[in-house]
Amino acid sequence: MTATTRPQGPRGPSLLASIHDVGPRSEGAVDQLSELFLRHIGAPRYAMLVVPDHWGSAPLVPGSPFATRLRGWADSGIEMFLHGWFHKDVSEHASAGARFKARHMTAGEGEFLGLDYATARDRMARGRALVEDIIGRPVTGFIAPAWLYGDGAREALRDLDFALAEDHFRVWAPQQQDRVLAKGPVITWASRSKSRIASSLAVAALARTLLPRRPAMRLGVHPGDITVPALLTSIDKTLGALTKGGRFGQYRELLETH
Repeated sequence: MTATTRPQGPRGPSLLASIHDVGPRSEGAVDQLSELFLRHIGAPRYAMLVVPDHWGSAPLVPGSPFATRLRGWADSGIEMFLHGWFHKDVSEHASAGARFKARHMTAGEGEFLGLDYATARDRMARGRALVEDIIGRPVTGFIAPAWLYGDGAREALRDLDFALAEDHFRVWAPQQQDRVLAKGPVITWASRSKSRIASSLAVAALARTLLPRRPAMRLGVHPGDITVPALLTSIDKTLGALTKGGRFGQYRELLETH
């Protein structure tokens, strides 16, 4: 991918963009989404959310061609977040609220929603060690699959001293007693059913025109988005709309400005 550097205009609201579910299986989709980001952002000022072993069948292997690419992306300036371990949710959920989230907010991908503290901590620690060994630098933070965290995951985040985390509605600093750094919903898309495609297209259209601009507005895309042309068109339009009068930044800037 080729980046072209654009001069920064007057400082506008900080915009944060990310590509989720990055791993060996999604490499082609990540390339396509990266090219789309670069056309609008002009430089690799966005984040990748890395899954160490997506659904237990796409392991991230040190020394592999994909690991080399991941290191290259990090060297270019793209921020790297740990994004779970498997991404798949196989937990038995005790509470009705957790069962509702697992069933209706994600297609069985909220891996960290039902994990106990010990399991969450182990996966976070092993995942961070693996990704950091490959990219040669600390990860920027941890973002749970489907943005869903259980109590065990939140406690493990604090104990492991991750700098940043986010969910659907906020970004916070676990290493600073969960200090909130940014608020507001993530603009994102869904490709797994016709109804979810339609609803995400409608929400994105509203966000482009009606959502009040605020610092650290967030936009997240997924590999599955490239399978639906209407979603790609919507992402393209949304990036274009947000770029006008705004500045795409990086998550780590939140720690420097708050």
